[in-house]
Amino acid sequence: MITIYVYVLDTLADWELGYVASELNSARFFKKDAQSVSLKTVSYSTDPIRTMGGLTIMPDCLIEEMVVSETSVLLLPGANTWNDPRHEEIIEKAGEFLSVGAMVGAICGATAALANAGILDNRPHTSNGAGFLEMVSPNYKGKSFYIDNSSVADNNLITAGSTGGLLWAKQIIEHLGVFQSDTLEAWYNYFSTGEPEYFFALMQTLPSIDEN
Repeated sequence: MITIYVYVLDTLADWELGYVASELNSARFFKKDAQSVSLKTVSYSTDPIRTMGGLTIMPDCLIEEMVVSETSVLLLPGANTWNDPRHEEIIEKAGEFLSVGAMVGAICGATAALANAGILDNRPHTSNGAGFLEMVSPNYKGKSFYIDNSSVADNNLITAGSTGGLLWAKQIIEHLGVFQSDTLEAWYNYFSTGEPEYFFALMQTLPSIDEN
């Protein structure tokens, strides 16, 4: 069982999590022998949070209830409120995840929080463009490890800029190994181009009803 913890905080950027959360939670394109996945929202309190899109989310659990193991995943979405000191606890937890080999995915504003904590100082990473992290994260010292791409995978750390949600999702899914490689490629090609040929290619990679 893979446990996916999605950190939720006020002004959460809804769209950045759309691809990865929907595919991991629905398992609609999982390969036949894929590990099962449990997706849980987590926060510093049990109070509801309000996303940037105006949606209300009730956290499933608190940070102290998280289980840190190699089969755990922590996803950190973008938001305008990452400079709130209440989020320091989850950034510390992210460091714990990485140290045991668990995967951490951070996108947009969450990369700034990791950068300010020194977590990106010695690992390849990306964010919202060259110079962004220097501007918003005063403790950041990882400029030489910055890669100007929409999403960057460095073993168990996957970072992305605000427009990199689709590639970020692909790299997370690939790391978890829950899709067949041809399914993942067709899925990514379809959602990145909209070309119908890739939709049919995607459908052809899936097990038939008789095989399930």
